[in-house]
Amino acid sequence: MNRYELGRLLGQGTFAKVYHARNLQSGQSVAIKIIDKEKVLRTGLMNQIKREISVMSLVRHPNIVQLDEVMASRTRIYFVMEFVKGGELFSLVARGKLKEEVARKYFQQLIGAIDFCHSRGVYHRDLKPENLLLDENGDLKITDFGLSALSESRRQDGLLHTTCGTPAYVAPEVINKKGYDGSKADIWSCGIILFVLLAGFLPFHDRNIMELYRKITEGRFRCPKWFHPEARKLLSRILDPHPGSRMSTEKIMKNCWFRKGYEQIETPPSPQGQARSSLIRDVQAAFDNESNSKENSMVAPRSPLRPTRYNAFDIISLSEGFDLSGLFEKDKNRRHEARFTTTKPASMIVSKFEQIAMAESFSFKKKDGTLMLEGNREGRKGLLAIDAEICEVTPSFYVVEVTKKSGDSFEYKEFCDHELKPSLEDIVWAWQGCEQPEV
Repeated sequence: MNRYELGRLLGQGTFAKVYHARNLQSGQSVAIKIIDKEKVLRTGLMNQIKREISVMSLVRHPNIVQLDEVMASRTRIYFVMEFVKGGELFSLVARGKLKEEVARKYFQQLIGAIDFCHSRGVYHRDLKPENLLLDENGDLKITDFGLSALSESRRQDGLLHTTCGTPAYVAPEVINKKGYDGSKADIWSCGIILFVLLAGFLPFHDRNIMELYRKITEGRFRCPKWFHPEARKLLSRILDPHPGSRMSTEKIMKNCWFRKGYEQIETPPSPQGQARSSLIRDVQAAFDNESNSKENSMVAPRSPLRPTRYNAFDIISLSEGFDLSGLFEKDKNRRHEARFTTTKPASMIVSKFEQIAMAESFSFKKKDGTLMLEGNREGRKGLLAIDAEICEVTPSFYVVEVTKKSGDSFEYKEFCDHELKPSLEDIVWAWQGCEQPEV
């Protein structure tokens, strides 16, 4: 850090602060994101940050904020990034709708950059005006790839499954929680942004989050009278609630309204070989050298199982009266599940389920954030199998979702009431979604 002089604070979050800084050798302004290494290690976010940096090294584009360097000290990680001094696009939109030609210019730059990301197997997943910056020339720059995903994150069905994003900008299929195409979800968010730029307000809005999700799922919105007819047609094809028929970036870029005044940007080649490998090695070293010994001495022992991290969508869905499954599940009795909250550590939760499995002669497996129990006796509908997914809300508060994967529903209920719940009562804070065990 001897090569940089830190200036004013630009912003801060739970684990990081971003400062304006100056390169003492070149005099160039940069933004430096300073991350608290101990907090990241304690909360298990190391892989998420590595993924963010890996993504930013892949998407070298004029309309994307660039990452220049990664450094580390004993207690902090430093990301040196391009400084974009024009502020958020959100600040501009907050004053009201933009002129059509200005909105179109920003939308052109947004689609060009997102099309580039998708060609590199990168999906942003949190596109909104707050994550779009403007430089000194008034050009758009996409930032904050903290929720992004790479194509290799897709499951065997070829889809992404992590529910994330900002509610007003999220696609219907993401709310559905059955898997989604990352590129189609990004395109939906781009459509919401275009509407906001042209109208000055959101196409889907409601104070009641369940009603908001219902409106998004139905895909019904009304364009203001000042929208150009071609812009209306374009938006109707982008904000299509059915991802299979939603417009692709390729078709958007051929649209007559979009192409007016459009100048395609020549993108520099993405860093290959030594340059990109060096950046990734910097990230790896930043976390793995001295921090490994610090993690062992300063952080409480973690279970080898990594809990799923809950986000705003998951927390909202737990609230009474906000269960959205009725919007998507035709057979409400199809899924047999319950959940409980606990303040005990993940290692204790794992130990409890392992004890239950041993006592009941169930097989026991762990995968990612899920515990899998399977009986060894044939029931009326085969072997009873149960999954328990451990979800971290905060480092000291967990939600455990228990689901019947196979077997007879009556046998599952009997097992829950007479074996599972009594065995867990010393770690459970509260149950939800099922009847309490009989007294």
